[in-house]
Amino acid sequence: METSLTQRAPLAHPWHRPFWKPVHGKEGVFTYLILIHVLSVIGLILFPLPSLKILGLTVLFTALGGLGTTVCYHRMLAHKTLRTHPIVEQFLIFWAVFNGSGHPASWVAYHRLHHAVTDQPEDISSPKQGGFWWAHLRWLYQTEPADKKRWAPEMTGGIYKIWGWAETPVILLSLFIGPILGFGWMGFFWMGALRLVYSLHLQCLVNSLTHLGEAKEGEDSSVNVWWLGPFQLTAWGENWHKNHHTHAGSARLGLRWYQTDIGWYFICLLEAVGLAHSVKRPRVS
Repeated sequence: METSLTQRAPLAHPWHRPFWKPVHGKEGVFTYLILIHVLSVIGLILFPLPSLKILGLTVLFTALGGLGTTVCYHRMLAHKTLRTHPIVEQFLIFWAVFNGSGHPASWVAYHRLHHAVTDQPEDISSPKQGGFWWAHLRWLYQTEPADKKRWAPEMTGGIYKIWGWAETPVILLSLFIGPILGFGWMGFFWMGALRLVYSLHLQCLVNSLTHLGEAKEGEDSSVNVWWLGPFQLTAWGENWHKNHHTHAGSARLGLRWYQTDIGWYFICLLEAVGLAHSVKRPRVS
């Protein structure tokens, strides 16, 4: 059973730990990160160019995972800016887990904690405290787990609890999906580890790269990074991170007509066909 932050004191300045030393209980996360990176290097050496079919499926799985993370985990579950049909919600959660985004309750708890103490010493993923690489990757295995009962109490039971049991099998499915679908070793590396590494770093850049701005009086360090969007595929919209911190209660992240937001377009599509409702729109001039 996970010990909450109220029961176990967090490490002071955990970014001072050696980068190779995970906190107790996160050895599995550290092992997973090493494994997918090692497999990705091997895959690029053995199969530097995938077949078009494998590349297409890799992009498709990456895109579905991106939608699961940005629409479901971020905008719907963490900030409650929309609601969807329960089947749609569980479908998107599956792809977020498949994408390597973790248990929905953990993701939501971490994110709400980040918003509550942005750029302060208690912020678990701030580059202002631990530097770029801390915010980008190290916090994943070198911070104590966020207290789900405090930050995501509505997600500690019910159907969400099932994902705690299903997370490891879904990740194994994700890693081995290539051979399972009959694409052999090339599929194993490209549709598995390489996709997971790509998705990992594109999501982590939201914590690191988009928080490298100069914090003004009464504001945080979040910035919009326009060129990051195209690399995020369907998570395109997360790159408008300053917009998000300014209007955290909005389901729309790209606030101007020229700020492409694929996640928002997908939400509008769901709303148009009756699969989403209670969509919160920004109040901007």
